[in-house]
Parts: sequence; C-alpha cells; structure tokens
Amino acid sequence: MSFFISNGIKAQSLLGNPTISFTKQDSLRGSITKERSWWDLKQYRLDIKVNPLDSTITGSNAIKYQVLQEYNVMQIDLQKPLEISKIIQDGVALKYSREGNVFWVDLVTPQKAGTIKELTIFYGGKPKVAVNPPWDGGISWKKDSNGKPFIASSCQGLGASVWWPNKDHMYDEVDDMYISVNVPSDLMDVSNGRLLSVKKQKNSTTTYNWYVSNPINNYGVNINIGDYVSFLEKYKGEKGILNCSYYVLKNNLAKAKKQFREVPRMLKAFEYWFGPYPFYKDGYKLVEVPYLGMEHQSSVTYGNGFQNGYLGHDMSGTGWGLKFDFIIVHESGHEWFANNITYKDIADMWIHESFTNYSESLFVEYYYGKKAGFEYVIGTRKGIANDFPIIGNYDVNHKGSGDMYPKGGNMLHTLRQIVNDDQKWRKILRGLNSTFYHQTVSTKQIEDYLSQQAVMDLNPFFNQYLRDTRIPILEYYFKEGQLFYRWSNCVAGFNMPIKISINGVEKWLKPETDWKTELNTDQNSKLLIDVNFYVTGIQIRK
Repeated sequence: MSFFISNGIKAQSLLGNPTISFTKQDSLRGSITKERSWWDLKQYRLDIKVNPLDSTITGSNAIKYQVLQEYNVMQIDLQKPLEISKIIQDGVALKYSREGNVFWVDLVTPQKAGTIKELTIFYGGKPKVAVNPPWDGGISWKKDSNGKPFIASSCQGLGASVWWPNKDHMYDEVDDMYISVNVPSDLMDVSNGRLLSVKKQKNSTTTYNWYVSNPINNYGVNINIGDYVSFLEKYKGEKGILNCSYYVLKNNLAKAKKQFREVPRMLKAFEYWFGPYPFYKDGYKLVEVPYLGMEHQSSVTYGNGFQNGYLGHDMSGTGWGLKFDFIIVHESGHEWFANNITYKDIADMWIHESFTNYSESLFVEYYYGKKAGFEYVIGTRKGIANDFPIIGNYDVNHKGSGDMYPKGGNMLHTLRQIVNDDQKWRKILRGLNSTFYHQTVSTKQIEDYLSQQAVMDLNPFFNQYLRDTRIPILEYYFKEGQLFYRWSNCVAGFNMPIKISINGVEKWLKPETDWKTELNTDQNSKLLIDVNFYVTGIQIRK
C-alpha cells in the first residue's frame, strides 16, 4: 500500500502558515497512490435507492476503466459509516479490506495494459448528514413547507465518497456517467446531464435515469430530491440552442419564473467573456435545494431565496451586488472554472474560486459598464484576510485560504491592468476555456498559459499573490528633481509594472525591489497609485 505522508507526520505550510498535522488518511484521500495510478476511469453507472424514511442510500456503482499498467490492487473510496457489501468482477466476488475511508480491492482477473475492464461495487447505509452545507457537506435530509422530504447532496472537499463509492481524486475525471435514482413516487430526483427515462416501479417508487455525456468531476455529481415542478426555456447561444431546465418546489414556481430570468443574462455575459457554455450536450439546469447552492455540473443548485445579492446582501458593499442574484451568477460561473477547467489537487482550488469570484465583476461590467465592474471587484477587498497563502498543501486534500475568493479576484483584476488591453484580456479568458476544455489542470499549467499569453514572466506576480500573504508596497520619495521608487513587503524578484499619476498625469512605472529613479522636476509632486492594482503605497520622507 503506497502513500506519501505517513500517519501523524507534520507538513510545513507555505510561507509562514502554522504547522498543520496530516494523517495517513489525508494522504490516501489526497494523493495519486499506486493503487489509483494504474487505471484510468472511463464510465460510472451509479444505481441507487434513496429512502427518506430511514435516511439510507443503497445500491451499486459499476466502474469501467482502462488498465494503464499491470497491477492487481485497486483503491476504492467510501466514507464511514457507509459499507460495501460486495464487489464483483467477471462474475467473481472479490476480496477486499477496509482502511478508514479506503477499500483495498484484490483483483483476480489479469489486468493487462490497454484492456478495458469493469467491476461493480454494492454498498449501503446512512451517509454522513450535512452539518453546514455546502461547506461541511454530506446529505441534507430536510422537509419543505408542506412537510415533504427535501433532500440534496453537497460534498466538495469532503469528497463524493461521502455518499457513493468511487475513485475519489480530482485528477481523473470519468468520461461519461449514468445516474439512476429510485425515490418514493410522490418525489422527483434531479441529477446531472439529461433525463433519459422515468420508470414507475410496483412498490410506489419511481426511478429517474440520467446520463452525463461529458467528463465530470466527482463532487459535481449530485442528487436533488423533492416535490419538484419544472419549466423550460431554450437559450440561443454561441453553439446553437442550449436547453435550460429549472426545478423548484411547487410553492416557489411563480417566484422562480421571475428570478430565474437571471440565467439567460448570465449565459450571455459569460459566453462573451469565457466562450461557449461548456456542456451543451448535457444542457443547463438550475435546481432548488435546502442549502445555499453549489456548482454541480449541468445541475447547478440554488437556495438564495429568490432574491438578488448574497442572501439579500451585497458582497462588495458598492450597491452593484444587489443588481444580480449572486448564487445564479457565481455558481453558474463555475461551469467554466471548476467544471470545464478543474483542479487536479484541491490545493489549487483558486483556479475555481478566483476566476469565478472575478466573473461576478465581469457580469456587472457587461451589463452596467466598466466603471461598475471595477468598483464591484475593488469593493470585495474588504473581505480579504491575508491570513494564509491561497495555495494549500499538496497530496493531502488541503485547500488554501478563503482569500482565494476576494484576493484571487483582485489578483486577476490587477493582472488585467498589467495586460492593459481589454480585447487581449478577453481573448486570454476565452483561450483558457478552449485550451483546457474538459481538462484537469495544475496551477503551473494556468500560470504558464497566462505568462505566455501576456508575453511576460508572471512567476514573481503569482508567487506574491498566491504563495505569500503580504500586500506589496510601492515605496517612493521625491528628491533633487527625481522620483525614487521600489517595491517592498514582497517576494524576491517582484517586478510588477504599475500605473500611477503624478499631479494628474498618468504614467507607468516598472519598479523592482531595488531603488529606481525617474526625472521629476517638482519636489512637491503628488503621486497616486491606480486603485485597480491590489497594492499599497508609502511616501518616504527624505
């Protein structure tokens, strides 16, 4: 059995984080173990029964995979208290053992490189109940206002293995997936992809069969069960007609028909900035759930109370945040950054959250102008803590600081100023989504792409904003007809150009960490830093 950080070892976090202890279970969850790396996911066929009366899930998951190299031990993840009852391959019941949330499966049939194989896992039990979804997720077992069951899954970070058995690591997305969910006949299940069929059973239950034709990450897979009604619309987008489906509780139909007009507005803005919606084959769904919401691929969940803002509040404090429904815009933005472009390791979660936080300001800009969009993103700076680096620890399922949202958004806004060409910037954003279409990626891939497209070395820039907690300071002073300036409070080699104005005249400086000078005849000059750069400035008295 292979793992990368042994039980109880301590890992030093980046650039001043306090020491964090990680366990063997963290390594088994967060690393590409030998028992994962030898096989490549091809297809899941998840077939489950959800019973609201006793809060149980029972069923099976058939896993089709390609053998990359010969090996006979497979890692399957399923979190306690759920249990596996049987694993079958080629008609043979396989032996397996449990180590925490990991099952080691001993395969009998020869696993020859290049072959396509399949095994089926049967499991069941009472999955972990979501404590504070979607942040502390699991299964939410709630009731609607009429007393009917209202159930939903949410599991980012925690892992999809909290409710179904799978290869629970983000690096390997399944190519396509069937999801069959059996529920009491007075309820409906809404999951990812397109609805293939609805089959009524003899025991007063109904099975909903869904098919996801595009690659999907594990945490993006969801079940949403309730007394739903639905309505449809067709959006004419960049790749033709996109089917948009909406599922809400019966009592909320009228409110939803009004509030969900935000969806075509969102699609229009984001297709402009990021390129075509990435999942035309699977359509777009917005589904009401008993928690705030989540970016489940082609099945975005919604619980924002049919109101603008974030539960009625403006995250930017500028007023612009009340011009749109935060959950519809933010969670749908993840269809491009999270579901289309997906991190391989949750340490790089900024790839999802920084770009999607920034997408909010792009939405505002598209409808209300550049000034409004800029004000919005700058307004979110009040939420930056600068407590820990944005990038977390690798191979142990550890994410970085929550600053990946507002600080990450402002980092990208700052980068846009450096690029200093709005059409080029839009081309870069669209290029990200075409270059890494339906792929899992690392931070290095995204950093390298942005450096190449911006035609500048952005390594110091990303080291500063992703791997450090300090806000760069532009130090300057005027003396003997010259302006002296440099960067301080920054990483080695930080050399970001910056736009300033001196006595109302705009100009660019190219500071480094050593002092530089420029001619300036007025000793009493007033220097202002462009507020769109996430930095501070200090005039030194000399």
